[in-house]
Amino acid sequence: QVQLAESGGGVVQAGGSVRLSCVASERGFSSYDMGWFRQVPGKEREFVAAIDSWSGGSTYYADFVKGRFTISRDNAKNTMYLQVNSLKPEDTAIYLCARRVRYSASRYSTDQYDSWGLGTQVTVSS
Repeated sequence: QVQLAESGGGVVQAGGSVRLSCVASERGFSSYDMGWFRQVPGKEREFVAAIDSWSGGSTYYADFVKGRFTISRDNAKNTMYLQVNSLKPEDTAIYLCARRVRYSASRYSTDQYDSWGLGTQVTVSS
Protein backbone atom coordinates (compact mmCIF):
# COMPACT_ATOMS: atom_id res chain seq x y z
CA GLN A 1 0.00 0.00 0.00
CA VAL A 2 1.33 3.43 -0.91
CA GLN A 3 2.24 5.73 1.96
CA LEU A 4 1.22 9.36 1.82
CA ALA A 5 2.66 12.22 3.86
CA GLU A 6 1.13 15.67 4.10
CA SER A 7 2.96 18.86 5.00
CA GLY A 8 2.68 22.61 4.75
CA GLY A 9 0.13 23.38 7.42
CA GLY A 10 0.53 25.92 10.18
CA VAL A 11 -1.05 28.90 11.89
CA VAL A 12 -2.20 31.53 9.41
CA GLN A 13 -4.14 34.76 9.79
CA ALA A 14 -7.52 35.04 8.14
CA GLY A 15 -7.09 36.11 4.54
CA GLY A 16 -3.72 34.40 4.28
CA SER A 17 -2.60 31.44 2.20
CA VAL A 18 -0.92 28.08 2.60
CA ARG A 19 0.31 25.49 0.16
CA LEU A 20 -0.16 21.93 1.30
CA SER A 21 1.82 19.03 -0.15
CA CYS A 22 1.12 15.31 -0.26
CA VAL A 23 4.10 13.13 -1.13
CA ALA A 24 3.64 9.50 -2.14
CA SER A 25 6.14 6.77 -1.37
CA GLU A 26 6.02 4.99 -4.71
CA ARG A 27 6.21 5.69 -8.42
CA GLY A 28 2.74 4.21 -8.95
CA PHE A 29 1.39 7.56 -7.77
CA SER A 30 0.87 8.66 -11.37
CA SER A 31 -1.71 5.90 -11.88
CA TYR A 32 -4.08 7.05 -9.18
CA ASP A 33 -6.77 9.65 -8.90
CA MET A 34 -6.18 11.54 -5.65
CA GLY A 35 -8.14 13.60 -3.19
CA TRP A 36 -7.86 16.09 -0.36
CA PHE A 37 -10.19 15.94 2.62
CA ARG A 38 -10.35 17.80 5.90
CA GLN A 39 -11.54 16.95 9.37
CA VAL A 40 -12.44 18.85 12.50
CA PRO A 41 -12.60 16.98 15.83
CA GLY A 42 -16.10 15.70 16.44
CA LYS A 43 -17.16 16.09 12.81
CA GLU A 44 -17.10 13.80 9.81
CA ARG A 45 -14.25 13.97 7.35
CA GLU A 46 -15.32 16.11 4.41
CA PHE A 47 -14.31 16.24 0.79
CA VAL A 48 -12.26 19.24 -0.32
CA ALA A 49 -10.90 18.52 -3.79
CA ALA A 50 -9.86 15.74 -6.16
CA ILE A 51 -7.71 15.41 -9.24
CA ASP A 52 -7.51 12.77 -11.94
CA SER A 53 -4.36 10.69 -12.33
CA TRP A 54 -2.50 12.44 -15.10
CA SER A 55 -0.64 15.71 -14.50
CA GLY A 56 -3.00 18.48 -15.51
CA GLY A 57 -5.94 16.12 -15.01
CA SER A 58 -9.51 17.15 -14.37
CA THR A 59 -10.15 18.70 -10.99
CA TYR A 60 -13.17 18.69 -8.72
CA TYR A 61 -13.99 20.87 -5.72
CA ALA A 62 -16.40 21.05 -2.84
CA ASP A 63 -18.91 23.86 -3.09
CA PHE A 64 -17.47 25.69 -0.09
CA VAL A 65 -14.13 26.14 -1.92
CA LYS A 66 -15.64 28.80 -4.18
CA GLY A 67 -12.47 29.48 -6.14
CA ARG A 68 -10.21 29.80 -3.09
CA PHE A 69 -8.50 26.40 -3.39
CA THR A 70 -6.48 24.94 -6.26
CA ILE A 71 -5.51 21.28 -6.45
CA SER A 72 -2.61 20.19 -8.65
CA ARG A 73 -0.08 17.40 -8.97
CA ASP A 74 3.41 16.77 -10.26
CA ASN A 75 3.69 13.08 -11.12
CA ALA A 76 7.44 13.38 -11.71
CA LYS A 77 7.77 14.30 -8.03
CA ASN A 78 5.09 11.91 -6.75
CA THR A 79 3.47 14.96 -5.18
CA MET A 80 0.03 16.51 -5.02
CA TYR A 81 -0.63 20.07 -3.84
CA LEU A 82 -3.44 22.12 -2.43
CA GLN A 83 -3.07 25.88 -2.70
CA VAL A 84 -5.42 27.50 -0.23
CA ASN A 85 -6.06 31.24 -0.48
CA SER A 86 -8.30 33.70 1.37
CA LEU A 87 -8.33 31.49 4.42
CA LYS A 88 -11.24 31.77 6.85
CA PRO A 89 -11.42 30.65 10.49
CA GLU A 90 -13.86 27.93 9.44
CA ASP A 91 -11.10 26.42 7.27
CA THR A 92 -9.32 25.37 10.46
CA ALA A 93 -8.95 21.59 10.25
CA ILE A 94 -6.59 18.71 9.69
CA TYR A 95 -6.09 18.33 5.96
CA LEU A 96 -5.52 14.80 4.68
CA CYS A 97 -4.73 13.32 1.30
CA ALA A 98 -5.76 9.92 0.02
CA ARG A 99 -5.63 7.68 -3.01
CA ARG A 100 -8.84 6.76 -4.80
CA VAL A 101 -9.17 2.99 -5.22
CA ARG A 102 -12.92 2.49 -5.68
CA TYR A 103 -15.39 3.82 -8.20
CA SER A 104 -18.59 2.41 -6.75
CA ALA A 105 -19.80 5.77 -5.45
CA SER A 106 -19.14 9.47 -5.74
CA ARG A 107 -15.59 10.80 -5.55
CA TYR A 108 -16.83 12.86 -2.61
CA SER A 109 -17.19 9.75 -0.45
CA THR A 110 -14.35 8.82 1.90
CA ASP A 111 -14.97 5.10 1.35
CA GLN A 112 -13.68 5.44 -2.22
CA TYR A 113 -10.18 6.20 -0.91
CA ASP A 114 -7.41 4.50 1.01
CA SER A 115 -3.78 5.08 2.07
CA TRP A 116 -4.76 8.07 4.18
CA GLY A 117 -1.89 10.19 5.43
CA LEU A 118 -1.72 11.45 9.02
CA GLY A 119 -2.72 14.93 7.92
CA THR A 120 -1.38 18.43 8.40
CA GLN A 121 -3.02 20.93 10.72
CA VAL A 122 -4.15 24.28 9.36
CA THR A 123 -5.24 26.80 11.97
CA VAL A 124 -6.69 30.11 10.83
CA SER A 125 -6.73 32.92 13.37
CA SER A 126 -9.21 35.75 13.11
